[in-house]
Amino acid sequence: MAPVAAAAEQQHTGKAAALAARDASGHLAPLTITRRSTGDDDVAIKILYCGMCHSDLHSIKNEWNNAMYPMVPGHEIAGVVTEVGKNVTKFKAGDRVGVGCMVNSCQSCDRCDEGFENHCRGIIFTYNSVDRDGTVTYGGYSSNVVVHERFVVRFPDAMPLDQGAPLLCAGITVYSPMKYHGLNVPGKHVGVLGLGGLGHVAVKFAKAFGMKVTVISTSPAKKQEALERLGADAFIVSKSADEMKAAVATMDGIINTVSANMSIAPYMGLLKPNGKMIMVGLPVKPLEIPPFDLIMGNKTLAGSCIGGMRDTQEMIDVAAKHGVTADIEVVGADYVNTAMERLAKADVRYRFVIDIGNTLKSSE
Repeated sequence: MAPVAAAAEQQHTGKAAALAARDASGHLAPLTITRRSTGDDDVAIKILYCGMCHSDLHSIKNEWNNAMYPMVPGHEIAGVVTEVGKNVTKFKAGDRVGVGCMVNSCQSCDRCDEGFENHCRGIIFTYNSVDRDGTVTYGGYSSNVVVHERFVVRFPDAMPLDQGAPLLCAGITVYSPMKYHGLNVPGKHVGVLGLGGLGHVAVKFAKAFGMKVTVISTSPAKKQEALERLGADAFIVSKSADEMKAAVATMDGIINTVSANMSIAPYMGLLKPNGKMIMVGLPVKPLEIPPFDLIMGNKTLAGSCIGGMRDTQEMIDVAAKHGVTADIEVVGADYVNTAMERLAKADVRYRFVIDIGNTLKSSE
């Protein structure tokens, strides 16, 4: 450990129960970790729930080749404030709050000044990231966390903590591109490619915006759920040549939530002229698309990465106003490894959430 990090570690006087992966097997086991004492600008939070994102699965298994073990995953954190620093003005003890994918940034660059901390070159992620003091960040599969107030989100009274926790990643991931690419306009037609943790939230936000929504999926079995329960207006089985042909040039935009490797070109054909496909899923292999599929029709293929803190608070407020929540399966801390196995097989509708407050026990 570097001297600076070692010195900072000594300032981490608080303890927390956690679930950590120690190697690329990804197996999660109890570990006692330390948390820094509450600084002047910090908010200390008792974690009650934490969503299980697909990124957690990639990370604990080192599939992105950047793992630092032991790793405590989790960036969909919901809980209650226990203490605030003397400079904190936005929160007080007892407030219902959340923490998403990042816990700090440089806070001084143009991107931070504009409210896009997610694009800061000095971004510090909630876990598996090196903090300003040189220590490694630990995520929400733990009993408590200390975060700079800028990176804490207030939960409206109407937003349940368990169903709201996944919105801090899945929610902002789809809300931000819809906002900035004009896919939040009543009457416009948006396609949602993939109906999983991200896709089901995208459908709910799009309907809240008053849009026409078509779900595009390889799985015919999801049709009834998409139409009857989530409220989509139409459903396309992407393996059906007839259904795909009938939908050519009908959509103003597509939110692509798929993380599996896939051919982009057939879906670009569903866009109207000047239509946009926004990538929010992360396939492992590089994309391949013929230039003609973009040029003919003035089409755009873009990407989007979560959102800044101002937009994240806006998203949770809009969600509360319109009753948008994640569909969840609450699990205990002793079930997380089984949940990860199920997550790898997409065997969840649509997000696992760990009941941290009632089930995570100290390893000591």
